Amino acid sequence: MTTIMTDVLVIGAGLAGERTAVEAAAHGLQVTILSLVPPRRSHSAAAQGGMQAALGNMAMSGGDSPDVHFEDTVKGADWGCNQDVARLFVSLAPVAVRQMAHWGVPWSRVVPGPKRLPDGQVIEESAEKEGLIAARNFGGTKKWRACFCSDGTGHSLLYTMDNVALQLGVEVHDRMEALALIHDGEHCYGAIVRDLRNGELRTYMARATVIATGGYGRIYGHSTNAVINDGTGMAIALDTGAVPLGNMEAVQFHPTGVVPGDILVTEGCRGDGGYLLDKDEHRFMPDYEPEKKELASRDVVSRRMIHHMREDHGVESPYGPHLWLDIRHLGQEHIETYLRDVAEICRDFLGVDPIHELIPVRPTQHYSMGGVRTDIGGRAYGLAGLYAAGEAACWDLHGFNRLGGNSVAETVVMGMVVGRSIAQDLAGSDSSFSDTAARSARLEVEQRLRALASYGLEYVYDLRQRMADILMEKVGVFRNGRELVTAVEELQELQERAKHLGLRSSGRGPDPEVSACLRLPGMIRLATTIAYGALQRTESRGSHYREDYPTRDDELWLRRTLATWTPAADLPRLSYEPVKITESPPGERGYGETRAGAEKEGIHG
Repeated sequence: MTTIMTDVLVIGAGLAGERTAVEAAAHGLQVTILSLVPPRRSHSAAAQGGMQAALGNMAMSGGDSPDVHFEDTVKGADWGCNQDVARLFVSLAPVAVRQMAHWGVPWSRVVPGPKRLPDGQVIEESAEKEGLIAARNFGGTKKWRACFCSDGTGHSLLYTMDNVALQLGVEVHDRMEALALIHDGEHCYGAIVRDLRNGELRTYMARATVIATGGYGRIYGHSTNAVINDGTGMAIALDTGAVPLGNMEAVQFHPTGVVPGDILVTEGCRGDGGYLLDKDEHRFMPDYEPEKKELASRDVVSRRMIHHMREDHGVESPYGPHLWLDIRHLGQEHIETYLRDVAEICRDFLGVDPIHELIPVRPTQHYSMGGVRTDIGGRAYGLAGLYAAGEAACWDLHGFNRLGGNSVAETVVMGMVVGRSIAQDLAGSDSSFSDTAARSARLEVEQRLRALASYGLEYVYDLRQRMADILMEKVGVFRNGRELVTAVEELQELQERAKHLGLRSSGRGPDPEVSACLRLPGMIRLATTIAYGALQRTESRGSHYREDYPTRDDELWLRRTLATWTPAADLPRLSYEPVKITESPPGERGYGETRAGAEKEGIHG
């Protein structure tokens, strides 16, 4: 087996992984990145709408500041985030945006002239602001602060970041999949990795290991996530038995995944003035949220949409009910300039021209607020030498609901923070590794591979589909105790069945069925952790909405779930830690969702 030594091993080549690598390399460290795909194919490239940072360059950004961004972030999180992390984030976000501009990101710029607001109002941008980085409106925010590159923000950021990483000598080993972390229960030393080109195993030994593998959206039946986003990084951390995952029950559904296909169309559509319509082409969001309308936070809009469809206002289709997104009134010039990717998605995948036709949409799993629990410097709980960044981490910036644009910003800001933490931690430290831990990890992976050699009783793709269906049906936008109990029981049954996986193919070389079999048990454990955490949290907070416990309970539940998993267990062990409140005590979220109005509609925010 090939063994590769490096200072820093980054698992994942999206924005968070590459920004961490860039920062560590800038401090003189040798950095190696592992990626399932070539880096520029990472899911970060799919981010469309923008990156939140309080620059205050637009007329509608007047009075914006990191303080206002902080307030929006904490309220958006439903007071579930750590406020010291939120304060650090909002302070560094403007620095990160300007740094990306310096590196070559072609941010859209302020153009003098009239601007149409989502409510139809027209304002003038002043000539003296011409050429400054522009911003658009996003849900749950008081000011326009989502900096953007048309609607290809993630693409522009990732390609730029990848260039910087190459200039700094960062090595990228693509088509590699991490299967297990090397550790001795106290310290992480790297990972055991499978080469997806030929199926061979490699050992990567590192002084610091970073999990930056993105989210787990593909464990759900409908997700905007790329097919590679199935939670691998979180699963191998959970498998150590030492590293907790934080707030796994906090799962975000984006209001506008297209039907069919679940491809995301950006929140920028609504930020630029798009409307949500029902089957009668009635704009229904002002009925529920008279102040913020379509630009309430994502959890609120998704609940309103599902409720409206439950009330028989959805459009029937062969793929189930949906609603409409209307951007026709924005005009061809605006759509082709600022929403051109959306237009291409609609034309290529739906056969719909959004300049003249309505876009079919419904809430779709989009983001995981939960992940590998870290401290404010990105150091993972439980194992020294292990770090996490981006969506794979629970830093905890987002609490129980993430504001649009804060995730793209988090990848860059947290990558900067984690890279600095690694440089500080490795300064003056030795380079000792544990051969015993490496041999143990290799043996465990080899045993898993040998167990797949025979024709087992269970077919991996049947079990994977059943897991996805359970989550969609019972652990979605609306949850209740009865269905969550059933979900946990059914997922436990799948865990047992997954012990008897067998191949229907040869299993030789880069066989994708082998990869699917190696991933599935960890995916089922993630799914069980989500469902079990949701069952135990008897309140509604942000994206976690319990129909049987419809109100937020700060007295009992202003705390974060931590989940660990021991090898012999069939359920995670849950513990809790308090949320850090430094500046903003819990209050009303302020999206126009009054308690009386919510009770009238049977929905509580």
